[in-house]
Amino acid sequence: MGYEIIQMNANTWQILDGGVRFFLLTGTEKALLIDSGMMVTNARDIAAGLTDLPVSLLNTHADIDHIGSNGQFESFYMHPLEEPVYRRSRKPGTIIPVQEGDIIDLGDRKLEIIDLPGHTPGSIAILDKENRVLISGDPIQRHGRVFMFGSHRNMDAYIKSLESLDKRKDEFDEIWPSHADIPVSTDTIRMLHDGALDILAGKVKGSPEEMHGQSIMAYDLGFCTLLCDR
Repeated sequence: MGYEIIQMNANTWQILDGGVRFFLLTGTEKALLIDSGMMVTNARDIAAGLTDLPVSLLNTHADIDHIGSNGQFESFYMHPLEEPVYRRSRKPGTIIPVQEGDIIDLGDRKLEIIDLPGHTPGSIAILDKENRVLISGDPIQRHGRVFMFGSHRNMDAYIKSLESLDKRKDEFDEIWPSHADIPVSTDTIRMLHDGALDILAGKVKGSPEEMHGQSIMAYDLGFCTLLCDR
């Protein structure tokens, strides 16, 4: 099968697909996949095995490990700034633009879009108001590796995103990232923010690595590693 389904609560599942996870959320009227996997190409079929509700797709961003099954959907929600990277993947589909403050209502379950640029220009998080959970995509991780190298990453934007999100942490009790530990505590936001500032200030020693044909620096913050341009 190659994937594992774990039920988080009565109306939420995480699907583990190698080193990444995506989520299925249901309300009283609709269901929503948040991301569509890395290796799997049948996320819609997986969702259909868990719910009879009509299923839509939202992508937290367009990195390749989050769009594996996008081809099963004629359209999907995504921040418009992700379109250039998405089109380079040669995946099909029409982007339904979402951004800061938009609400997707699944029926008695409202999901708010929060812009979280930095890891990618159009990275978003999803606030599940009913369950007081933030589904964060890649920018927030604990004991993981946040990719911050390459032309579409921006450390300054990342720091500002974390500052803004930290001001809202009383709206959720825990964070569900796409990689590494789940759940993680809200203090992870401030820890990543301070760690990123320390990297820019030269207070953290980096280790050179090669990844995807690029020479990068890995900055181990003790609880998470940021992979940055040299």
